Parts: sequence; C-alpha cells; structure tokens
Amino acid sequence: MTKNSIHNLEAISSQVRRDIVRMVHACQSGHPGGSLGCTEYLVALFFEAMERHQEFNLDGIGEDLFFLSNGHISPVFYSVLARAGYFDPAELATFRQIDSRLQGHPTTHEGLPGVRVASGSLGQGLSVAIGAAQTKKLNRDNSLVYVLMGDGELQEGQVWEAATYAPHNKMDNIIAAVDYNGAQIDGATEQVLSLGNLRAKWEAFGWDVMEVEQGNDMASVIQGLDDAISRTGKGKPVMILLHTEMGSGVDFMMGSHKWHGIAPNDEQLASALAQNAETLGDY
Repeated sequence: MTKNSIHNLEAISSQVRRDIVRMVHACQSGHPGGSLGCTEYLVALFFEAMERHQEFNLDGIGEDLFFLSNGHISPVFYSVLARAGYFDPAELATFRQIDSRLQGHPTTHEGLPGVRVASGSLGQGLSVAIGAAQTKKLNRDNSLVYVLMGDGELQEGQVWEAATYAPHNKMDNIIAAVDYNGAQIDGATEQVLSLGNLRAKWEAFGWDVMEVEQGNDMASVIQGLDDAISRTGKGKPVMILLHTEMGSGVDFMMGSHKWHGIAPNDEQLASALAQNAETLGDY
C-alpha cells in the first residue's frame, strides 16, 4: 500500500480522535471507548486499504465495501467518513441531535453517504457482509468486502451461523475483523461470557485466521491489512483478530470498560484534546 505515509495516517488518526471526544462531549451521549480503540483500523481501511469510489453509491459495484456491525462506535465511523470526503466534517456537530443524519447508531434511512446498512443491533453485520460478498461473486465483481465486529458481539448466536456459511460457500472475498479489546459494556468479556480460544474457534469453522497484536499501531495495522488482502481469493474467508485497547489515545479512558458508553465532562474533554493534536482542522 502506498497511498499515504504512516505519518500522514497517524495525523489523520489524531484528528479523528479529536472528533470522537468532541462529538460525544457535545451531546453528552455516545460510545467513546471502542471508537478510540478502532481509530487506526478504520483510518487504515478508508485512507489506504480499500479501493473505493469517492462518489457514494449503495450498489457498491466495482469497489470494496465496508460494513460496521458494532454500530455503537458510530463516532469513529462518522469521523472517518467525513474526513475521507463523503460529507462535510461540519456535520459532525449534529451528532445525536434530533433530525440529524448522524444518529447514535448508523442508519441508511437518513441517506448518509458511506453508511450501507443500519447497525447497532449486534450480531448481524457478518451476515450482511457475507451477503454482499456472495453478490459480488455472482456478479463476477472482484472487489472485497470488509466487516468489523466487537468481541462482545461474538456472544450472539447469529455470528456463528454466518461463520459456518462463509467457508462452506468459499467466500474468499471477505475480510472480517474483530475488535479484540476484551471489554464490553458490563465488564471484561472473560467475566461476562468467555470467548475461549477465539483463534481456534474461527479456524475450526474454516476461516483463515490472522492476528494483529498491536491494533493501535498504524504500521502494524497496515501490515496486517496487506497480509489479509494477500490471503483473499484462496478459497477461505479471512478473519483478523485485531488486538486493541479501549479508549486508546486518551490516557484516562484506556483499558477501562467504564468508558464504553460514557461522555467526558469539560475538564476531561480538555485533557483528551491536549493528548491529540489538531491536524486537519476541527469542525
């Protein structure tokens, strides 16, 4: 991948983190923890890995597609879409306001460019992505389909139905990723409902599984995506276990499930912004 340097991608990530905390602070509602943890991955996808059209079209013919399954991390999704040029970043100021296109969980009803499916009802994104990937195969469209899920989301049974379907049908044009931060709204995933040996589970279902151990290091994420793309087209769907830290980039939020869905106060916002440089201009 050569579209952007690691330095430029890190600079974009810094601005995205500013957007996230400002959006959630302004409405005193939202999910900053997981959004911050997935910043590098979404920036790497939209600014480097994906072959996408600048003009958004729901058909998505001839371009790579992305589906966000864990829709509660909409702040990072909206910020990345805006910074990637799908809509004016100024619209980020309307996050979670009445009549805003930027609802707490993404929806297609408002026609927001970049959003391909309503999400937030957990467990459904992988099924949707597999459907899109199978459609591309039927249409002889060689583009890829990406989907991101949360690790707590894997406690939903529908995920494992989809996990069975994809290898059986040789859906080797899909790259799924799990935000493997070990935390969900009620605490550690290990305590709420243990996921066991996640790699072994996905491999047992027939997926080509790889891990990105440093999911908040841009160089590692880029290398991981390069690896994942190289594994497509070989008869198996690809799974990335993306090890991240909830609240990454904001020291007082890092590693705590308590920031799954809590907004910072004025003092905390100031601290978070001081830790992330303004690189693209605040909205």
